[in-house]
Amino acid sequence: MLYPLKFAPILKDKIWGGTKLKDLYGKPADTHKLGESWELSGYEGDESVVVNGLLAGNSLTELVEIYMGELVGDAIYDEYGLFFPLLFKLIDANENLSIQVHPGDEVAAERHNSFGKTEMWYVLNADEGGELIIGFSKNCSRDEYLDALEDDKIENLLQKIPVKKGDVFFIPAGLVHAIGKGVMVAEIQQSSDITYRIYDYKRKDDNGNERELHTEEALDVINFEATENPKIAYNAQLNEITPLVKCEYFTTNTLRFDAPVTRNYGTLDTFVTYMCVEGSFVIEYAGEKTVMGKGDTVLIPACINELGLMPDGEVTLLEIYIE
Repeated sequence: MLYPLKFAPILKDKIWGGTKLKDLYGKPADTHKLGESWELSGYEGDESVVVNGLLAGNSLTELVEIYMGELVGDAIYDEYGLFFPLLFKLIDANENLSIQVHPGDEVAAERHNSFGKTEMWYVLNADEGGELIIGFSKNCSRDEYLDALEDDKIENLLQKIPVKKGDVFFIPAGLVHAIGKGVMVAEIQQSSDITYRIYDYKRKDDNGNERELHTEEALDVINFEATENPKIAYNAQLNEITPLVKCEYFTTNTLRFDAPVTRNYGTLDTFVTYMCVEGSFVIEYAGEKTVMGKGDTVLIPACINELGLMPDGEVTLLEIYIE
């Protein structure tokens, strides 16, 4: 019988990473450059492994192969087969990330035999002055863009947005973006690791080399139009489900609660993922309990129609599924 599944985080050192994923979220790292914790991934070579219950030790892909639609939903299995369509991360930007863009499905399929990368961010934490780069501040031509790149002035064309904990942003493929120094986010994205890096502040890796840029590849996918109001407006009431983002690839809600909650998914044909961004709670299902703390992620199989959430104080979680 399937049950709520927890997975070992897959930890990624990054040139811009830090220690907050370990210090604030308990991720088991020996590095001072921990940039990403892949919380739930079926990406080839980085497949999450179950850590709880009878299925401990099995990879996500193995479970999809065995349980098929029971795990992910019949329609999702019919479309994606063994490929798990979403990737869930926690990201700590101790330094600025490169300014980058991701291709959509069509270009990604043609160039990389892959899916594109549309994503969203939920800001977990932000130092004073922390900001994100999201899109152009005004309409921009290709020539203006290339001239600014050559003159190291690309930031002058881009929109910098001060952020705070709880802010939400939707980043469709083609939108130029970057996470700024001192910002932590939960990232929900299509399962793709294709990034076109367009500017990297001329920094060098441990071997003294600048990281590769993808100027030509990026030109064909960038949306050069001004990006208006990229922040998602929402007002999360206590003990209510609040919609955040709905797109063709995923639906994300937030739930703030301090009293027991019953969630019913009988009308959905999809897996559900919880990312706990604040507080701790217990999932009750079929007489078993799954403990969730800040920074934990859990996969609720599609065959589970109803479960209970028992909070220890106030909890904030993200609820993600595919419609």
